[in-house]
Amino acid sequence: MAKTLWRDRNEQLDPETDYVEIVQNLTLYEFTWDITQALSFALFRTYAVPSVGRLLHRTGAFTEDVQKRYDDTALLLEAPFVHGFDSTEGKTAIRRINQMHKRYDISNEDFLYVLSTFVVVPKRWLDDHGWRPLTPTELRATVNYYRTLGRHMNIKDVPQTYEGFETLMDDYERAHFDFDTGGRKVADSTLALMTSFYPAPLRRPVRVFSYALMDKPLLDAFAYPQPNALVRAASRGAMKARARLLRHTPSKRKPTFSADLPRIKSYPGGYVLSELGTFAEPDAASAAAPVAGCPVPHGAAAAT
Repeated sequence: MAKTLWRDRNEQLDPETDYVEIVQNLTLYEFTWDITQALSFALFRTYAVPSVGRLLHRTGAFTEDVQKRYDDTALLLEAPFVHGFDSTEGKTAIRRINQMHKRYDISNEDFLYVLSTFVVVPKRWLDDHGWRPLTPTELRATVNYYRTLGRHMNIKDVPQTYEGFETLMDDYERAHFDFDTGGRKVADSTLALMTSFYPAPLRRPVRVFSYALMDKPLLDAFAYPQPNALVRAASRGAMKARARLLRHTPSKRKPTFSADLPRIKSYPGGYVLSELGTFAEPDAASAAAPVAGCPVPHGAAAAT
């Protein structure tokens, strides 16, 4: 039960070939809460890019049924690292993601930016709030995992290194972060959902706490209030106290899946991956059109 159990295990693996297992160990065992929070903040950042936030607002999924959209996103993104990219579950999840995206005119640059947040934000979160940072092996595995996800989503010009992802994300935000009414509404709806996971008396403090964990460019893009220095210090102090406490707790031996988390509420009776997400309204044209799946060939067996 040594605290270094998963770090030691990951260091015995090869990040060039075992990256799915390393990401699985990090997410299901070592940093379940941290990575869940970090990926939530990663997606939240993307709303501050008007082309992303405006599109999400237009679809209505993140404002009219935000709980289901949140749940579907978590469950679909989880499947490839739980089961592997070449598993039936992994292929089904990626096919659903690609089918949903195919309905909209999304630029490769926006896809690249969103992918970069999945790499950079969790690393920075663990640097600031985790009980330990990622090792170079774990960071390289994370890069390889999301490079592979990008390939399965047919995203072009994916960076090869963490530094490449970091530069891409920071440059894109400097160039594109801006206020947009639609993006602000999506952010408000998502933040309201996040606070709803806590008892009513804690929801306002949780909202203020969330503001304190956001950087100034993100707050400015949403026209959110800037927390004062005392609030920021208290929030970051609480996170550091949590990290110090976690250093003295044993390593988890039982995995925690997204469906196990109390904040995933849409499917108390279970779910079917192929039925998650949004679907186009059927009409004669769409019924006759082919449905896009994963663009990566998987051999003859995968075509059945």
